[in-house]
Amino acid sequence: MINIIQSIIPYISGLYTLPWIVVGFIATIILSHIFSREKVDSVMKNIALILLYLFVPALVFRIFLDTPLGALEGIFALVVIYAIILMYTIAYIYALVQVKKKNMTGTTKSLFIKTMITNQGRSSAFVGGIMLAVPGWGVPAGIFMAFVGIVLFAVVPLVLCRLNNRKPSLDSSGLTLPWFLKMYPWYFIIFPITGVFIQKTTGIGTGDLGSLGVLIRFYTALTIPAALYYVGSGMHPSDMKISELKRLLGIDREDGDQHWSWVRHIFIMTTIITPIVVTLYFLILLKLNAVHFPAEWFAVCILNALLPITSTNMFLVPFGIDKRATAHSITWSTIICVPIVIILIPLLSLILGN
Repeated sequence: MINIIQSIIPYISGLYTLPWIVVGFIATIILSHIFSREKVDSVMKNIALILLYLFVPALVFRIFLDTPLGALEGIFALVVIYAIILMYTIAYIYALVQVKKKNMTGTTKSLFIKTMITNQGRSSAFVGGIMLAVPGWGVPAGIFMAFVGIVLFAVVPLVLCRLNNRKPSLDSSGLTLPWFLKMYPWYFIIFPITGVFIQKTTGIGTGDLGSLGVLIRFYTALTIPAALYYVGSGMHPSDMKISELKRLLGIDREDGDQHWSWVRHIFIMTTIITPIVVTLYFLILLKLNAVHFPAEWFAVCILNALLPITSTNMFLVPFGIDKRATAHSITWSTIICVPIVIILIPLLSLILGN
């Protein structure tokens, strides 16, 4: 049995996992005709939480357990922090520029700024999880994922509360995250820390654990195809309307259509401006020889800036962000960014020799 499991692992790892997006897409079309779309989406929402809690952290643990870490990784963690700060700074500055340009005031101004900031949160756990399966990309992808999780579920809610002039501990209006997401970043960070501790103190990796190591590798390898199935399941054909695409691109505009104007600004900020600025940031670092990392580590950071907006942003709607603009932004960034990312990952992997 162990030999059979070991022979399966290569086929649920690395770039072999990419077709699972198509599988999820097709399966959901079929299931939506048997059951209602609402029931399918409800089940997938629960599956997402199972992946977040039981699979993604375990995969990150295994990656850090099997990879000796040094000072280079510590410096890279600082670079990641600066990159994430840069991403959210871009969102804040872009929001302020648009607020001034459109003369927004009062609650509209506050709503727009909070919505723009929140939608800089990217799908590092699901779409970005593909990078965990690429040889040589696992550690930097895991580091980026850890910090994105902390920012998304801990820092951003705090910032939104401050923008609402409320303290989370004193708020009585339901302005809070569900407990399972509030604790997630701290739960998640335990796994890479534990993996590093065991690796540093014992030098043991899954290759030293015999049959148990094979089972761990198999269990954690299931994470990526499952996550990509989830991504594919969220891409409903009914969402891919030409009329909405025209409104998103500004081809078909209606006077006073604030909603699509906001979606368009979120899309421009997340899929065009942010990737360009982050790429320039790392090119400048390379040009100045400010840091010395393997090229694939920079690729991980740049790709993270191009990932689609995460669907978990919808959990932040009670914090006073625009629900419809966020939902449409998630849908269209997923539809457009996922194909770009899944083309760039194998392309960059091939170019960088992984």
